[in-house]
Amino acid sequence: MNNTLGPGLVPSPIAQLPWRIILLVVAIGVFGLLVLYSAASGDIRKWAMPQGIRFFAFLAMAIVLSRIPESFWAMGALPGYVAILVMLIGVELLGAVAGGSQRWLDLGIIRLQPSELMKPAIVLALARFYEVLPAGEIRRFAAIWPAAVMIGVPAALVMLQPDLGTALMIVAGGITVMFLAGVPLRLFIGGALAIAVAVPLIVNFVLHDYQRNRVLTFLNPEADPLGTGYHISQSKIAIGSGGIFGKGFLNGTQSHLDYLPEGHTDFALATMMEEWGLMGGLFVIIAYLMLIRWGIGVGVRAQSRFARLAAAGLSTTIFFYVAINMAMVMGLAPVVGIPLPLISFGGTAQMTVLICIGILMSIDRQNRRITRW
Repeated sequence: MNNTLGPGLVPSPIAQLPWRIILLVVAIGVFGLLVLYSAASGDIRKWAMPQGIRFFAFLAMAIVLSRIPESFWAMGALPGYVAILVMLIGVELLGAVAGGSQRWLDLGIIRLQPSELMKPAIVLALARFYEVLPAGEIRRFAAIWPAAVMIGVPAALVMLQPDLGTALMIVAGGITVMFLAGVPLRLFIGGALAIAVAVPLIVNFVLHDYQRNRVLTFLNPEADPLGTGYHISQSKIAIGSGGIFGKGFLNGTQSHLDYLPEGHTDFALATMMEEWGLMGGLFVIIAYLMLIRWGIGVGVRAQSRFARLAAAGLSTTIFFYVAINMAMVMGLAPVVGIPLPLISFGGTAQMTVLICIGILMSIDRQNRRITRW
């Protein structure tokens, strides 16, 4: 499907941009600004204004990234992975502490969270690894252990911060690329069985107390509705009270009366569905599905192995953001601190998702150039 504007109407570099996707992203982002404006009880300066400035700045960055040749991403994938891995080590040694977690590098003008950058970096690095790996090696051990190390080392460093949600996202993105690259299915089944056996040990001896409480709360949210289960209980109340069409814009009670904690970040979906109801939720879900479908289509049309794996991996990274947050907010998954992309307040996840979209647009641009040729 051709998403670009017709020739002759505007300059060629602008006409070649996938405007339908850009407008779709803008629609999601602007809807998110409305949610944040309402969560702040009509105060635009509290969350909506800084979020809007970041959104359009990162969107401009994504458009710039779309002009970079696909070959640059392939050549820079492994060096970029190593650079971000060094930054993760730097976080452990010199990182800034906030909210009891050590996740940021304070660079003066900006506070950078390298673990967020590792989400697209692990996808690109593994896509490059499997591109250069000879086809005959894909079903051998040499195709598995380097990838396992590349996934495991940054995931372990992120767990030390501690940040369980981001670590799971890194693992999920890496495993997705391994699966799409053709690693035998029996190895994934064996790995899943090993993880299932290890889960009790991980919960009891690896996770921090607050992480363990989140898992136990997920299994029995009614056990402590005013304590560890408070977030999930209030989130369900907000979503359920919205009904089909919601209470109306600026008329939510759970968030405005501060019953719903983190109603502008991790639980922004609950804030939105209380006011916009099921219809608002369906709009968001359909918009995300259209974005992810486009990303997968970019991978299907790609000519190189790297581009196919990278596009599929980046698209599923966005999918994991959406699916985990929605499941978390509705009580279908433990609370792991994954925001709803382009809607929840915060710059790091927003930056990561728009980097993914920018790289996808770069691959899509390469696909269209080859098709025209």
